[in-house]
Amino acid sequence: MLAIAMYFLAGRYHATPWGRHVNEAAPEWPPSPWRLLRSLVATWKLRVPGLPEDLVRQLLMKLAGPPQFHLPRASLGHSRHYMPWFKKGPDDRTMVFDGFVVVSPDEPVVWIWDQVKLTDDERVALSTLLEHLAYFGRAESWCRAELLDSLADPTPNAYPATQAAAPGGELQLVRVLCADPKTAFDPISTPGTSARRSRRQSTQLSHSLDPPWNLCVDTPTLHNEGWSDPPGSKWIDYLCPADCFRPLPTKRRRPTRQLQIQVARYVLDGTVLPPVTETLTFAERVRQRLMGIYGKLTAIDGQPGRSRTFSGKDADGNPLQGHQHAYYLPTDEDGDGRIDHLTVVAEAGFTHDEVRALDRLRELYTSDREDTIRLVLIALGKLEDFCFGPLASSTHWVSATPFIVTRHPKKNGRKRDPLALLLDRASFVEQVLREELDRLCSRKGWAWGAAQLSVQRVEDPPGVFVLKPQLWRPEATGPRLRPLQFRRFRLHKPEDDGGRRPAGSFLIEFPEAIKGPVVLGHSAHFGMGLFLPILRKASRQGAP
Repeated sequence: MLAIAMYFLAGRYHATPWGRHVNEAAPEWPPSPWRLLRSLVATWKLRVPGLPEDLVRQLLMKLAGPPQFHLPRASLGHSRHYMPWFKKGPDDRTMVFDGFVVVSPDEPVVWIWDQVKLTDDERVALSTLLEHLAYFGRAESWCRAELLDSLADPTPNAYPATQAAAPGGELQLVRVLCADPKTAFDPISTPGTSARRSRRQSTQLSHSLDPPWNLCVDTPTLHNEGWSDPPGSKWIDYLCPADCFRPLPTKRRRPTRQLQIQVARYVLDGTVLPPVTETLTFAERVRQRLMGIYGKLTAIDGQPGRSRTFSGKDADGNPLQGHQHAYYLPTDEDGDGRIDHLTVVAEAGFTHDEVRALDRLRELYTSDREDTIRLVLIALGKLEDFCFGPLASSTHWVSATPFIVTRHPKKNGRKRDPLALLLDRASFVEQVLREELDRLCSRKGWAWGAAQLSVQRVEDPPGVFVLKPQLWRPEATGPRLRPLQFRRFRLHKPEDDGGRRPAGSFLIEFPEAIKGPVVLGHSAHFGMGLFLPILRKASRQGAP
């Protein structure tokens, strides 16, 4: 028994059956044994010419018998090319089809000869030829062929109709061009091979072929000489699976696990960008837009889906705990007082459908719907993939938006606040910030707490510096905004009292460099209480 496995590396087999026009887009399947023999001859002459002609002829004569095939799963495909024709002028084009068979690069076509046995020399010669066979069919059908030592599996599913049919599914009859062992290796000049050709023409053709076999006559010569079929060939009926081009049905499974994507970064573009004082409103609008896109993508029977990560709520509408859901962080990263970037962060990661929604977030309307803000997605990845903007690493972090306290002063009870905090509003805000820092350090697993951190109020004048994240200094150009100038309550949450809560701006120094984002306080998931890293701290006497 002899078996050859042929892998199509590009996943395509390009070949037109003999007698068919290329524009019929009718690919050859199963592959033609006649084509295999001609390919082996071409490989011998071009790449391993040192093989003796007698050895190659003896080998090919054994392969001239019709083989059986194991055909892998396949489907049909085609491409269209508009080629210059010049029939009606220089701009004239004609459409050319390129039909091909699509197969998996990992599933070979197996050629099987049950009754063929090779000598050691023939086996070495065949292995050498197959090793140097670069393509099969047209030149784009890259292939890798190898000689199989045994054939336990797979079993043939295409075979000559004269052989006993093996049990299986429904079969169809296909004509396949094979070699005729009696005449394929005869000289083309043999009397009687072409009654139409003169003896002189036959002699000239014989001298032009090397070796002078019927198998080696090129296609233009066959067309010019008027051959309907190549000399030395014959048609053999094969039985093949009737559904050989029917792809197996695959059930599309929607990924349920969360992808390793935790961050989406956008650049804003528009006629007038929103001011940083509208940070909370802009972030709230982004959240609503993402929830709407996600709902349409995952709607079932007209009911929109709901994302826990985008909404921050479970299926019953209860707020999630642990701050693993999305933070919407609009930032001004060029110091002009207007939002130019948006960072959406979720430590737990986004699901496949949530990433699709992030990708489709392209634009937002302003509050009066007279202008459109375009959002360009520039990056997706893990937290550790980012080292700029609010996701950089630093020991010093300064307020970019007001820190809003998460609780009101406690005047009564066992946990009431000291009188000094009740009388000093700024000290109370700092105390609540330290409480939030303690929770942050505990959640992150850091070895220090708020007592080991340096927290200083920014009071030159009291307010929030809108700064470039690469540099912080009190004399930095750009607007200096008080917390009172920021919108601090949510438009779509009537009970939100952020506008009545105390707020402030601070500079925090950690014992070691930490990675952002650092967002604390009330409405932190909407960009309030955002701290930006100071990557180069200017030296100035009296500066914090």
